[in-house]
Amino acid sequence: MSQLALPLRLADHAVFASFLSTGNEVLVATLGDLADGRSRTGCWLWGPTAAGKTHLLQAVCDRAGDRSVYVPLGLFADADPRQLEGLASRDLVCLDDVDAISGNADWEHALFALCNQIHDADGCLLIAAETPPRATQIVLRDLGSRLSQLPAFQLRPLDDELRAAALQLRARHRGLDLPDETARYLLHRSRRDMASLYRLLDKLDIAALRAQRRLTIPFVRDVLNDIR
Repeated sequence: MSQLALPLRLADHAVFASFLSTGNEVLVATLGDLADGRSRTGCWLWGPTAAGKTHLLQAVCDRAGDRSVYVPLGLFADADPRQLEGLASRDLVCLDDVDAISGNADWEHALFALCNQIHDADGCLLIAAETPPRATQIVLRDLGSRLSQLPAFQLRPLDDELRAAALQLRARHRGLDLPDETARYLLHRSRRDMASLYRLLDKLDIAALRAQRRLTIPFVRDVLNDIR
């Protein structure tokens, strides 16, 4: 990632093993094939904020290692588009938040140049956005045409039962036991988007470690009262 102005680190929890694939099995399998080098097609994944797009792109990079690069465009939208130069040297280029640079002529031309370089190098491009390719605000017609050729996958939203299951999966990945009743309790006493729930789990993990307590409802209730 030496071409980038900012140091980037993958989140330690952003791996395939901690992502609940229910409802998104085809997408997760496709990304696994890309990460393992069994496919070269690239893809476009889309869905609302906190649907898991960043998690999955980073999971691809975690598995692919130095063959890949992860770039959150939302962090670089105000920077020089030349940040993209040289990225085509990686087999897998994962660009998050492409919505952030849509409509910016300099960025769109830089991204189009990168697409061409990746194509010439027989690499793979993975894009994450809130909308499908044809619904983005990309102005450069050639870029829009190139990106629309990527297979597009919509991340399916989770219902409350699956949100609880996803939270428990993340807890197990961290070595925590999150009982069913505690998971349901959290869902009804916090924001229900997964990003907020995961941040809350991080805080509970730290509190439980310090207090040497299990994640029972009384303990969680006390922690929630303390952090509000």
